[in-house]
Amino acid sequence: MRFILFTLMSIVCTAAIAGTVYKWVDEDGVTHYSDQPHENAQKVQLAAPQTYAAPRPPARPRPPSSRDSSPQPAAPYQSCALLSPVNEQTLPTALSVPASVRLDPQQRAGDQVFLLLDGARMPGLPTSGDSFTISPIERGTHTLQAVVLDSNGQLVCQSAPVTFNVLQPSLLNPASPLRRH
Repeated sequence: MRFILFTLMSIVCTAAIAGTVYKWVDEDGVTHYSDQPHENAQKVQLAAPQTYAAPRPPARPRPPSSRDSSPQPAAPYQSCALLSPVNEQTLPTALSVPASVRLDPQQRAGDQVFLLLDGARMPGLPTSGDSFTISPIERGTHTLQAVVLDSNGQLVCQSAPVTFNVLQPSLLNPASPLRRH
């Protein structure tokens, strides 16, 4: 059955390209199609075939040639500063420290912001944005600095280091509200 259907469809398609199609039914009741006339055949009017013309693809930008001027480097950052914590700030009972960075102009695509706590890069922090949370933080005196690296890993901006102190309650501290009297 599939073979017959396929053959009929092929004939119809071929005939559509040829232009004139003839249809007739034989003595067994089977319908036939052909591009050749047959006795008792009727001409079949076919609609024009549907066509599709694809739109032209957009023009590709031409690759820069050696004659073109080299691309201008992005404007340097005018400033890079830590807004919080502030220098010499003491944070009592802090379990985490919020840090804010300000870049002027704003962070460029491809550049990454890193925080250095006590000279070491903080793992697990996002590399974009201007607000970060340092958690957990140990008690003591710490230094924090923000650095910005470009897509090639080159240092493009760094803030001045900020020193801050973290105080946390201790069971050994006699003034601790957690210590039993």
